[in-house]
Amino acid sequence: MSNTYTLVAPCFFGTEATLAFEVRRLGAENVQVTDGRVQFTGPASMIAAANLNLRTAERVLLLLKTWQATTFDELFDGVYSIPWEELLPADAAFPVKGSSLSSQLSSVPACQSIVKKAVVKRMMAGHKVSALPESGPVYKLRFALRKNTVEMMLDTSGDGLHKRGYRRHATLAPIKETLAAAIADLGRVRRDTLVQDPFCGSGTLVIEAAQKALNIAPGLHRHFAAENFPFVPAEAWRLERQKAIESARPDAAFTGFGFDIDPAAVELARANAKLAGVGERCRFEVQDVRDYRPDPDATVLTNPPYGERLGDAAEAATLAAALGKVWRFSPGAGLYAITADADFEAHFGQKAARRRKIYNGMIPCQLYMYYQRTAQKPNKKQEG
Repeated sequence: MSNTYTLVAPCFFGTEATLAFEVRRLGAENVQVTDGRVQFTGPASMIAAANLNLRTAERVLLLLKTWQATTFDELFDGVYSIPWEELLPADAAFPVKGSSLSSQLSSVPACQSIVKKAVVKRMMAGHKVSALPESGPVYKLRFALRKNTVEMMLDTSGDGLHKRGYRRHATLAPIKETLAAAIADLGRVRRDTLVQDPFCGSGTLVIEAAQKALNIAPGLHRHFAAENFPFVPAEAWRLERQKAIESARPDAAFTGFGFDIDPAAVELARANAKLAGVGERCRFEVQDVRDYRPDPDATVLTNPPYGERLGDAAEAATLAAALGKVWRFSPGAGLYAITADADFEAHFGQKAARRRKIYNGMIPCQLYMYYQRTAQKPNKKQEG
């Protein structure tokens, strides 16, 4: 394999600018931003650095080849041309997943079968074996067909990067850690920020804000698929982990507060914060939003409850109205609320200073941004 790798990091739609900034800060080159993903290049150590440090990426995929295919033969030949024997050991397990959009080869199961067949043939020829036991380390293969262009990729992450390892359990409608990290970035959380969340649930927004402020690498306490890949040296992982540990800022003045009406959620949030290494910086209390009073210096990051069912939607509107009332009576420095409620501004009782469309999985949401004292940051536009 070459010494420079092309990597693709998918992300939530609407968070690409934040991820691109993170990628550039790692020293990646040839950064290209498209809808829902950021592509970049770097040495083998970049595979380790990206997995350990990227807060808003869903996973890190190694792009092996891009080509045009309108027939199964073209798909097969393209896959077969990749030197799989240099990437995968003879005992590798290699499940294949993929997608097809606006392409002549529209059947994903049929494409999966062709891709698998081509890899098997190449592996058997390359390793000079007549059978592949698939009993060794797992190498997840992914193909993406879009307008007859095929991208063949190898997943270097394993479990999605939102699985930081601190959230063993979650409340009913948790926000993904990667999305929470993007909101902390859009909310301009810095090392001395005071963050509050009146609907904290299992604490994800406060915890991600704390990890960002203290510069704790999100992947520090978990493992990745590429740690088993022979072309990513173990030394690269060791050095990047060490670098991440040394980059932490335990002296940062960040404080986080989370409030929730559910005592079980509050207990969960406390346990999660402790596991995330930010238990000392985050406090969680049982409180009804109607009794909440934002600190004048607080940046409020929140994901107000929003139900799809009618009763839940009515309750959500009531809670948004309660939050709006609290905010008008006792505003903080800024409020960033992500919700699927299209009428949030009407319920809250105030138009947002800015809105940003962000998809939470497949659910279109808006991040409603309210600033009290924008004069602190004159003429500085939000990224993206």
